[in-house]
Amino acid sequence: MKRDNNKIFKQLRNEYGSFIFEKFSVSTENDSVIVVSDFWIDDKFHFSPTLTIPNNRFISNELSVDDLQTLAFHLGMIELISYWKAICPKKIIVKPYKLNRDQINWWKRLYFNGLGEFFYTNGITAEQNDFVEIISESDKEFPRIELSFNEKVLVPVGGGKDSIVTLELLKNDFEIIPLILNPRKATTDTVEVAGFGKDAFFRIQRTIDPLLLELNANGFLNGHTPFSALLAFVTLFASAMTGAGHIALSNESSANEPTESDSGVNHQYSKSYEFEKDFRGYVAKYISNEINYFSFLRPLSELQIASLFSGFKKYHPVFRSCNAGSKTDSWCGKCPKCLFTAIILSPFIDKQDIIKIFDKDILDDDSLLPVLNELTGTTPVKPFECVGTVDEVNAAIAYAIGRNGDLPALFEEYKRSKVYEIYKNVKFSELLNDFNTEHFLSDKFEKVILKWVNLKMKISVGGD
Repeated sequence: MKRDNNKIFKQLRNEYGSFIFEKFSVSTENDSVIVVSDFWIDDKFHFSPTLTIPNNRFISNELSVDDLQTLAFHLGMIELISYWKAICPKKIIVKPYKLNRDQINWWKRLYFNGLGEFFYTNGITAEQNDFVEIISESDKEFPRIELSFNEKVLVPVGGGKDSIVTLELLKNDFEIIPLILNPRKATTDTVEVAGFGKDAFFRIQRTIDPLLLELNANGFLNGHTPFSALLAFVTLFASAMTGAGHIALSNESSANEPTESDSGVNHQYSKSYEFEKDFRGYVAKYISNEINYFSFLRPLSELQIASLFSGFKKYHPVFRSCNAGSKTDSWCGKCPKCLFTAIILSPFIDKQDIIKIFDKDILDDDSLLPVLNELTGTTPVKPFECVGTVDEVNAAIAYAIGRNGDLPALFEEYKRSKVYEIYKNVKFSELLNDFNTEHFLSDKFEKVILKWVNLKMKISVGGD
């Protein structure tokens, strides 16, 4: 029998009254900064997630106690949502610092939009006005950060093609500090291939409280939380410690498209322009107006990024975007992310090279037809993954069909569809020379991107 998660949601909210952000601590151990957040659900469940920042050669600022407290408090505020969602109490009580009405509304909006996929996939009925009440119990306001910042650029590296493109486009014009949260082989290999040295990155380790995993295993509520929002607050800590005044994310314009169009739910909400704008505003108003958080790739689409990435062949053996295979440094070859990556690269990389990347002919796997239909918009809901827009996927397939004679099974099936008739005459070159002006790039960063787009962009179609 299928679980009624909406019913479970209501039962849990009746059984448990409050989620309490009790306190946090910041300590130094073996030259590492360790942040521990303490959360309670009533007096029943206690969580203590940790974030560890090892001392390293990139640290240049000596943070005051006030600086550390402000940064650690905000880490707790974003971390708590991963624990709240297991039981979803009606109240979140914040004890360490005071939140004014504007701040409470900001956090409530972030939590609700960031949990959009969680509510949708669990069939939970929730409204932004009443899904939770945030109560601030402290009279003490957190202090603003008063630090000096330089022109260095922090670049979070996730091991996929997007952050690789950001590294390659920026590294010759700016002093870069790669940042890796919970390093794995694909991320450290990426940094090494980029020429920074195997250990030349700012390392941060996040540890999930095992009780949360135990609750998940025992049938409590589970689902997607806004990881990129957590990463945003983590990068603030790194920015303050290194003095790097710029934080360059690799979120593209395609991330703005809702995963489910009717509800507006977006798997990539915390990668969207909307979140980026809100986050920049909050940081400038309440934390520091000297930190420039922005997405360097926002003017570009997934198609354009794939075109650029296709020319960076030294990364093709090491990059990984598959969540299912992240622990084994592999492509599972079955998930929407794997199929999307193969599709978006297909106009720019030859068939044999794509097979080499995935260690299989993923485009010839007809068992993936249902996933293809989700990606192309044949079904009403896109995969809940970080994938491109419906238009981009269709344009990539239609163009790849036009440049290949012997088609793989999925493309043969697509060619017989009505969707192909719509997209087969799309002007592909225009898509590759587009430039989204809704971004936060300053002139010096915009100039770097403009080297690669419009009339200045040299597209290598076909893997030449």
